[in-house]
Amino acid sequence: MKSNFPKNFFWGGATAANQIEGAYNKDGRGLSIQEFLPKGSHGEVSDKVLDSNLKLNAIDFYHRWKEDIDLFKEMGFTALRMSISWSRIFPNGDDEKPNEKGLEFYDKVFSYLKELNIEPIVTLSHYETPYNLAKKYNGFASRKTIDFFMKYVQTVFERYKDKVKYWLTFNEINAILFSPLMAAGVLENRNDINLRFQAVHNTLLASAKVVKLAKEKYKDFKIGCMSIAIPIYTLTAHPDDNIAKMKKDWQNFFFFDVQARGSYPGYIKRYFKENNIDIKMEQGDEEILKNTVDFITFSYYLSTVADNNNNNLFNGFKPLINPTLKQTEWGWNVDPQGLRIILNTLWERYQKPLMIVENGFGAKDQLIEKDGIQTVEDDYRINYMKDHLIQANEAIADGVNLIGYTSWGPIDLVSAGTAQMSKRYGFIYVDLDDQGNGTLNRYKKASFNWYKKVIASNGKSLFEDENK
Repeated sequence: MKSNFPKNFFWGGATAANQIEGAYNKDGRGLSIQEFLPKGSHGEVSDKVLDSNLKLNAIDFYHRWKEDIDLFKEMGFTALRMSISWSRIFPNGDDEKPNEKGLEFYDKVFSYLKELNIEPIVTLSHYETPYNLAKKYNGFASRKTIDFFMKYVQTVFERYKDKVKYWLTFNEINAILFSPLMAAGVLENRNDINLRFQAVHNTLLASAKVVKLAKEKYKDFKIGCMSIAIPIYTLTAHPDDNIAKMKKDWQNFFFFDVQARGSYPGYIKRYFKENNIDIKMEQGDEEILKNTVDFITFSYYLSTVADNNNNNLFNGFKPLINPTLKQTEWGWNVDPQGLRIILNTLWERYQKPLMIVENGFGAKDQLIEKDGIQTVEDDYRINYMKDHLIQANEAIADGVNLIGYTSWGPIDLVSAGTAQMSKRYGFIYVDLDDQGNGTLNRYKKASFNWYKKVIASNGKSLFEDENK
């Protein structure tokens, strides 16, 4: 087998401000919803900021950004997916003026990335709604939040127009359906299905307005969407199971359909009608939604199965065990071939450039000393990522226009789901435990040099063993 990765392929890693920056109350930053989720998206919402919340300080990228970016450059990164902390720019979300110190921080980061020829791929909203907007307006359940979001977008577009070309609107936008606070700042009445879909509509509208703004004023920009992508298999060959799969696929495609095709698909209109869901769509909304993204990005960690006993549409993303596959420690089906399948499916459906902006292996790594150096022997991560990249290579051979791969996360960071450090994804180990103890020193894992070799060879090293 040969490497099919194109010459200009983006190789890199992906992070989120709330999981790496820390400095939650430094230089004028306001509070985000993350400060009230001390146990992550799977835990209860707190009514105050707790010292036990690891995201308050995270891995201190805010002060160590240059050191970390140097390590990314050493690996050979040509791209870094990162997010801007909205509350670092507008501390309350509805402020009249932006926070200059927050803007200056990203000025430094983007300038340094440009100096090192690392392309920033910037997520505008990565689970980081300012808390004040959640408390005062119930986040994107209110159309007012669209206006505050657009003011923030206009501010960062204008400020970084010469430093950032690739922008993603909302991270894992389809997570609104099962985690509305995390994904859309919806604090009150989160279990109200009608309210959830109103937040969905307002968020999709905000995303389309970002595209519209870029097309009108920043013509060099490329705007992408980002969703969780989960290929679905039928448990049996029974037609009922295939109907269940079709419905689950709609859960995958709904957000892509609107953002890449520009309108609400028929199946969602039927779902609204049969479930008495009545979203408020104002005059002109349908026209705005026609502003479609330039490229499509997604996270890929697992596949799932569908059967007639689990065929409710939009009932969450809890994966069902596939008896033909191995599972991770957290019960996720490990399925490299699923990546090839979803890449082909998305390409055939939308015919827009694709980018894998999250993929990786979470594990409880052990720091050891080897040849006088602190490291982690993470062959399990290397094998996982190698298997997935080989399938991405297959998809490119199939004709898929895949333009980049940014692993999650290139450096250990705080988990979004559980707010722990012990579920580690990085090529770089960070000395920090779940209780917040540690030096924050950085150590290269075995996967660091492996990924470095993959990038340097543009994927050819993935097939070295086969060619011997």
